[in-house]
Amino acid sequence: MKAARIFLFLTVLLCLGAVTASALEFGDPAPDFELPGLDGKTFRLSDHRGQIVILKLGTTWCPTCKQQSFELAEAAPFLKKNNIKVVEVFLQDTREMITEYLAKERHPEELIPLLDDGQVRQKYNVYLIPRLLVVNREFQIVRDGSLLTSQALQNLIRPMLKKGDKG
Repeated sequence: MKAARIFLFLTVLLCLGAVTASALEFGDPAPDFELPGLDGKTFRLSDHRGQIVILKLGTTWCPTCKQQSFELAEAAPFLKKNNIKVVEVFLQDTREMITEYLAKERHPEELIPLLDDGQVRQKYNVYLIPRLLVVNREFQIVRDGSLLTSQALQNLIRPMLKKGDKG
């Protein structure tokens, strides 16, 4: 049992190193993409320039992705009040898997669910999920990392609302 824990710990450290190396830096332009939504409409990230966008990259089967969805649902009233877009890109799931997932898991009511065709995984160099990014009104990355609590997310966004998105 102890050997299994050590192996798991080392595996997580290796994965975290890969994410740190591939994460987008503060101030980098957000890589643009265009993907189909569950509603059949096409979503293009750059069409939302001028708005704060939370971008969650994950899957339906990942336990930590589910926890991040719960945290986003907890922050939903704050996000809705401040007109912040919440976009979830499902990286390895079918339309049916996503529909079933959204029917039973907590998530923000205004969530925009998208089906990745591989371009987001490539453009954002995704190795570890969930990945939560915050894109400011100027289309710059202000946060790229793993799990973030509802309160930490709100604390990150509040200064952007007060300072006109300067970080």
